[in-house]
This record gives sequence, structure tokens and C-alpha cells, in this order.
Amino acid sequence: MSNQELAGSELGTKSYWDQAYSREIKNYKCHGDVGEIWFGEDSQFRIIDWILKHYKAEHNARIIDLGCGNGMLLIELARERYVNLLGVDYSPEAITLAQKIAHDQGLKIRYSVADLMDAQACSLLGEYDVVHDKGTYDAVSLCPHNPKEKRLLYMDTVCRLTSCNGIFIITSCNWTEEELINAFQNLFTKYCTIPTPSFKFGGKIGNVVTSIVFKKKNSLE
Repeated sequence: MSNQELAGSELGTKSYWDQAYSREIKNYKCHGDVGEIWFGEDSQFRIIDWILKHYKAEHNARIIDLGCGNGMLLIELARERYVNLLGVDYSPEAITLAQKIAHDQGLKIRYSVADLMDAQACSLLGEYDVVHDKGTYDAVSLCPHNPKEKRLLYMDTVCRLTSCNGIFIITSCNWTEEELINAFQNLFTKYCTIPTPSFKFGGKIGNVVTSIVFKKKNSLE
């Protein structure tokens, strides 16, 4: 794991997200605007397409979205007839918004307030075939206080939530593929990379975001 930590930011605080989702609830009530989709719709649909391809006939697959925000990823999966969906977020306002959107669209999706830093409490949520994170690990990494400790707690939670044969899909804009692989290497092995748009700068090729699919390591490995 890299010893280098990201600079702390308000994006790593619960108060920031509580305020942000309070505004989005008001916007949704007034204008029907569901709010921002983290990293954009293209990023979301790349993940959904991957799940559809690999879990096409498994509409009972247990899927959890960590830091679900407005819940739009699960909304799209519910439209594809997946039925065992759970979204969690540590912001009660985010969960309220997600529940309102799902209700208004006539979709049955479970949502729950949960602090991913509390691995013991999160273990009560059960185990999942697909554990998904789009930007939540980034937010944890930006915590102004003890980010390394919080990242380790987050990893413990993810491991507990992932079933023995389950997968963990993570999308990050702050960490490279190599850094993510190194960070999670004690608990997960890389299964594949979901291609994302690349750019070339100074003769080097990079990606705006990185999406990796991990498989949980067997305890005997």
C-alpha cells in the first residue's frame, strides 16, 4: 500500500455531504432534478453494462452500492429487473433522496443509513455477490483526519460485505489502477479492468477515472 495520503478536503466530511444532499432534496421536490451522478452517466453505464454482461441471468444477485448518494445506479439496475438491491450511505439526507426517487418511479429498492467505518455494524447487512463503489473510497481518502486509518476500516468493511465468490467493483478518480491494486492486495485480487476514456499528456497515457473489478481472496491463499 502506498504510504502517501491525499490532501484532506471537505469532500471527505459527512457535514459536506449532508448539506449537499439537503440541497438536492429541495431541488428534487421543486424541479424533479435527481441531482449529480458521480463521475457522470457514462461512467455509471459502463459499470451497469459490465454487471449486465456478467450477471445477465442472475436477477436475484445480491448487489450493494456503497455511498449510494441519490441511488441512480440502483435505479437503473432495478429497471433491468434486478431485485436484490441495497444502497447505503452515511448521510441520512442521501438516503431520503434515494428513497423518494425510487418511490416516485415505482421501484422497490432497499436503502439504509450506514457508516462504512463501522465494519462490525455493516457486517449485519449480510454478504453480497456484487459490492460497488463509485467515488466513496475517494471521499474516505479525503478525510481531513486519520485518512489511512479510515481507509483500512473501509477495506475491512468491504471484505466483510463481499461473499466468498463475490466481486468488488471500484471506480476512482484519485487513485491509479496500480495504487488501488496495491491498496487492496491483502484482501482482493484483480479480476479485470473496465475500460475508461484515456488521455495523452506529455507523451504519457492516463485515465480520468479508473474502474477495477476485484475478486475476494480465499482465506487459504
